[in-house]
Amino acid sequence: MTRGLRTWPRAVIAAILGMFLLFGGAGAAMAQPADNGVEGKTFVIGTDTTFAPFEFRKDGELTGIDMDLVRAIAEDQGFNVEIRSLGFNAALQALTSNQVDGVIAGMSITDERKAVYDFSEPYFESGIQMAVAKDDDDIKGYEDLAGKTVVAKTGSEGETYAKSIAEEYGFSVKALDQSATMYESVKAGSAVAVFDDYPVLAYGVAQNNGLKTVSDKVPGGSYGFAVNKGKNTALLAAFNDGLATLKADGGYDKILDSYLADPTAAVPTTFVDLLVKSFPALMSGLKNTLLVTAISFAVAMALGLLAGFMKLSRNIVVRGISTTFVNIFRGTPLLLWAFMFYFGLPQLTGWDVSIWVAGVLTLSLNSAAYVAEIVRGAIQSVDPGQLEASRSLGLGYGKSMQKVVVPQAFKMMTPSLINQLIIMLKDSSLLLAIGFGELLYQGQQIYAANFRVTETLVIVGFIYFIAIMALTKLANYADRRFNK
Repeated sequence: MTRGLRTWPRAVIAAILGMFLLFGGAGAAMAQPADNGVEGKTFVIGTDTTFAPFEFRKDGELTGIDMDLVRAIAEDQGFNVEIRSLGFNAALQALTSNQVDGVIAGMSITDERKAVYDFSEPYFESGIQMAVAKDDDDIKGYEDLAGKTVVAKTGSEGETYAKSIAEEYGFSVKALDQSATMYESVKAGSAVAVFDDYPVLAYGVAQNNGLKTVSDKVPGGSYGFAVNKGKNTALLAAFNDGLATLKADGGYDKILDSYLADPTAAVPTTFVDLLVKSFPALMSGLKNTLLVTAISFAVAMALGLLAGFMKLSRNIVVRGISTTFVNIFRGTPLLLWAFMFYFGLPQLTGWDVSIWVAGVLTLSLNSAAYVAEIVRGAIQSVDPGQLEASRSLGLGYGKSMQKVVVPQAFKMMTPSLINQLIIMLKDSSLLLAIGFGELLYQGQQIYAANFRVTETLVIVGFIYFIAIMALTKLANYADRRFNK
C-alpha cells in the first residue's frame, strides 16, 4: 500500500511530463513557419540600367527603390537574389527567354503585359509629368507643343500617354531608351519636352539635370514585379508576402522616403571629382572590354583562317559552306546576333547562355567573316608565278602554300588584321544592349545617377582613345618584329 502510494505520484508526474512534451513539441512544430517554396533558393532578377530613383548606380553599386525593395523582401522571405542590370527592353526579353526568373524595373501593370506576365500586387502608384529645359519659357503646357517633337521612354507609360494626346495637341513623339538620354535631347534642343514618370522627373530635377516640370501629375498605372505567365508562382507569392510585411512594419515607407521625401540637389562637384569617383567603375568596364576583345579576336582568327582557306578550295561544297558563313555574318547587323545569342538561343534550345558566351560569339563570328575575306584576298594577291615556281622545283601544293605563298600573304594581310582588331574593340560597345558590363555601359551607369552626360562621355571617349592608340602601337610593333 505504501509502495503503491509512493509509486502513483511518480507515474502521474511522468504522464504529465509526457503529455507536456507531446503537446509542447506539437505546438513548437505548429509555431514553425511553413515552407514558402523559395527559402534558401537564389533567383535571378532582371532590371533596368538607368531609371533613377528606382534603379541606378551609386559609387558603383546598384541601388534605388526597386533594388532596396526586392532585397528587403528576399531577406524577409529567406531567399537570395542575383541582380542583372540589362535595360528595360532587354530585361523583358531575358524574362521571356527564361534568362531571368523575374523583372523589377518600374514596370507598369497593363492589360497587354498581363497577357504575357503574372504580376505581383502593386508596389508603387505612378503618374506622368511633362518637363522642359530649365531656361525654356515658351513651353508652359500641352497647348504650346503644336508642331514640335517630344521624347518619352520606349515602352513606358510616359510614351503611351504622350501618344494618346499627340494628335489632340499636334505634336510628334520620339521614343528613346534611357531617361538620361531623353533629358539630354531636351537640353540640346532636338526635342522641346519630355514625358516621364513623376518620381523619376522629380529626382532628376532635384539632381540638377537641367529640366523643370511644367504640368501637373497625370494619374497613371501601378508598378509591379513580373514573372512569366504560370511560372515561378512561389516567387511571386513570396514577393507579395514580403511586400505586405514591409508595408505593415514601416519598412516600405522608409525605403520610399529615403529617395522621394527630400531628393535635394546633389552638391556640385568638379570634373576632377567626377573622374576620381568614376575611375574604378570605368576601369572595370575597360578590363571587360579588353578581355572580351582579346578572346573574340583569337576565336575570329582561327575561324577566319579556316573559312578563308575554304573559300580557295577546289571543292564546290567546301567553298559553298565558307561563302554562306561569310555572307550571313557579314550581311547582318552585329547587334542582331547579340540579341539572338543571348535571348533567342535559350528559347530555341533551352540552354542557359551566359552573357560572356553571347558576347564572344557575337564579336568572333562577325569578325571571322571579315577575316576570311582578308585571308582570301591576301592569298590571291600573291603573284601566281610564285606558286608555279615552287611547284616546278618539286614542292607539292601544300608545301608550296606553306613555305612560299602564305608567308607573303600574311605580310600583306597584317595591316588589315590590325584594323579589324581595332574595329572589334569599338564594336564591343554594342554589347551594352544586352547588359554586358563593358566600358560604355559603365559610363551609362554613371551619368544615369549624376546626369552629367557630356562630361562622363568625354572621359569614356578619352579612355577608348588611349586604349585604341596603345593597342595600335602594340600591334604595329608586333608587325615590325615578326614581318621583317
